[in-house]
Amino acid sequence: MAIDYHHLKARDFGVIRQTYTERDTQLYALSLGLGNDPLDPGALPFVYEGAAGGLRALPTQAVVLGYPGFWAREPDTGIDWVKLMHGEQRVRWHRPLPASGTVAGKNRVTHLIDKGEGKGAILVMERRLETGAGTLLATLQQVVFLRGDGGYSQQRGGQPSDAPLPALPPTPEDRTPDFTDTQATRPEAALLYRLLGDTNPLHADPAVAAKAGFERPILHGLASYGLVAHAVLRQCGDSNPARLKALDIRFAAPVYPGETLVTEIWRVPGRPGQLQLRARVAERGKLVLSHGFAELV
Repeated sequence: MAIDYHHLKARDFGVIRQTYTERDTQLYALSLGLGNDPLDPGALPFVYEGAAGGLRALPTQAVVLGYPGFWAREPDTGIDWVKLMHGEQRVRWHRPLPASGTVAGKNRVTHLIDKGEGKGAILVMERRLETGAGTLLATLQQVVFLRGDGGYSQQRGGQPSDAPLPALPPTPEDRTPDFTDTQATRPEAALLYRLLGDTNPLHADPAVAAKAGFERPILHGLASYGLVAHAVLRQCGDSNPARLKALDIRFAAPVYPGETLVTEIWRVPGRPGQLQLRARVAERGKLVLSHGFAELV
């Protein structure tokens, strides 16, 4: 069954209202591995309510708030969800995320791009994350690669295909990074992270992972996204979550739980606060996150 452009663009996700507590904020940080080193002062404010200044939320916790769930599995979408892969994540923060509160997620499909038969399709989901009073906290764009759904425009009788988003810039190849950050992930990291709402069985069920072409369940792309955000804040932002204003990343290859993530960060010459980044897994020397951009204030 081919996906239907008009149906997906008009799909109503409703307003996802969610109340989260300080315990949820701590679980988010712990699922990423913050607190693995109990003597790391930069991690403590994200996992311990008694830290000086109180508990803080990592900005990237926004990706698990107001989330409509793994909706691509619903029969009406027509999506071959087993072959779905998260391609990119882009977020702009308009104000710091509270450590607890009530939020509303307003989700919509903004782009559907047909790459052709056998080449897949691209879906872009936008989420406006607001406080319960309607104040905008963050604007998120999730770029999803539908590996099994290419050619839908012809299969459905010439349905439209949108123009792609502006491409993310590649990281520098002519100079060494200005900062390097190393973070270990836990073997059970994907099982912990899925408790935050992303229940795609690709991250838990070995049989589903094998069907998708992986040797074992993989870590959520958004978990590695949170890790590079922490790396940026730790290396360049004084571990102050209020300083992160933007973070874009491309998911180049999967991370397996238990691997070590090495984030490389470059300053953008002439543009204070702007950074480019990428990440590799140390054990395999594999580039897993690329075309990264961050902005700090």
